[in-house]
Amino acid sequence: AAGALYALVVGIVERLTGLRLISRMAQQVTFVMVPPLLLIFLVLGTIFIGIATPTEGGAMGAVGSLILAGIKRILDRNPARLNFTLVKQATESTAKLSTFVLFILIGARVFSLTFYGVNGHVWVEHLLTSLPGGQIGFLIFVNILIFLLAFFLDFFELAFIIIPLIGPAADKLGIDLIWLGVMLGVNMQTSFMHPPFGFALFYLRSVAAKVPYLDRVTGKRMEPITTGQIYYGAIPFVIIQCIMVALVILFPGMVTHYKSSGTKVDPAAVQQQLDNLQGLGAGSGDDAPPIDLGPPKIE
Repeated sequence: AAGALYALVVGIVERLTGLRLISRMAQQVTFVMVPPLLLIFLVLGTIFIGIATPTEGGAMGAVGSLILAGIKRILDRNPARLNFTLVKQATESTAKLSTFVLFILIGARVFSLTFYGVNGHVWVEHLLTSLPGGQIGFLIFVNILIFLLAFFLDFFELAFIIIPLIGPAADKLGIDLIWLGVMLGVNMQTSFMHPPFGFALFYLRSVAAKVPYLDRVTGKRMEPITTGQIYYGAIPFVIIQCIMVALVILFPGMVTHYKSSGTKVDPAAVQQQLDNLQGLGAGSGDDAPPIDLGPPKIE
């Protein structure tokens, strides 16, 4: 991290002064990699270390993006990098996306109420709890179902419609819901990486070259990247996600370690404190009876 920050500072000094302190390739790599990493830390890092909530992390990411865009505008001396028009477009896109998510939530709630009205959730719960294999059979079936549905539904629909149907059955089987949530979260990440609705694939398609071009560094003619190549390139990452789901199932301690780090309560120490309280009550000189924390007597 220190080396990356050093390279970034040196690169900025080079841009402003015209000095040659590091190679051109190192400078380009620095300006391509370090700012996105800083932005990722502002969003995810602050959440993981407990500084910000997810909503606050998103706000920090937005502010960080504006700061990086402003720095890029200064370094390139190009007002088109950041201006009111771009900020307005980003604001409108964010509002549209937020509205889209809100209406998905409303539609999911309407569907859930209708489904619950005909006792569909009871049928689903009985179906899932009757699967062979107990907890392991349930987890395997649910993860395969989520993986297949992710081909056609994004994580919004899965989280708002499917997960509420799975939760009660998992709770009835005695499955830790936090463990299940993390497991399904890792599984649903595959919806970004496989066709036909993988968001990550669309992002790559939007920035990948569609026609032959000359590389500015090497000067070589580069062929365009096809959509099929992007799909094939996503396969290893989908496999990695599936392996992670299997590891979370096989080693639940990866998620449930928080249970072993909780506050330990010594029953003997608690009983001793209660005895001391009873002794204080008996010797206080008033007419109040000693504290009796035993079970109620049935007459």
